[in-house]
Amino acid sequence: MIALIQRVNFAEVTVQGRSVGRIGRGILALIGVQAPDTDACAGRLLERVLAYRIFPDDEGRMNRSLADIGGGLLLVPQFTLAADTRKGMRAGFSGAAPPVAAQALFGQLVAAARQRHPDVASGEFGAHMQVALENDGPVTFWLEAHAG
Repeated sequence: MIALIQRVNFAEVTVQGRSVGRIGRGILALIGVQAPDTDACAGRLLERVLAYRIFPDDEGRMNRSLADIGGGLLLVPQFTLAADTRKGMRAGFSGAAPPVAAQALFGQLVAAARQRHPDVASGEFGAHMQVALENDGPVTFWLEAHAG
């Protein structure tokens, strides 16, 4: 599983003009599910997202995690993160998980996040979404969790 995380001052996802998820200061995580991903991958990725130190401490160093600051977490499914872009002029998606499996793992990730963190919102799987955000820094990291 892949998470492209961004430190944000705020972020919001809308679908057909209605807000489906919104956070203040925290992390916007775009989530890609790959074909071999498992429940264990989702659990490990969530651990990393919640504990990854991307927020400044009193000296301005990135030493605080989302859990440390109690910020919001907005999880947005984005299958294009699983694209193969190594050659050609069009992405290939053979490495992405099938939609039914990806939706199940994304749903599991959201449910686990809501059990472990107080402020969790999400986008809608399979919907055409608009994502608005104010990236703080900018600070953006690519995190992965693999089976095995």
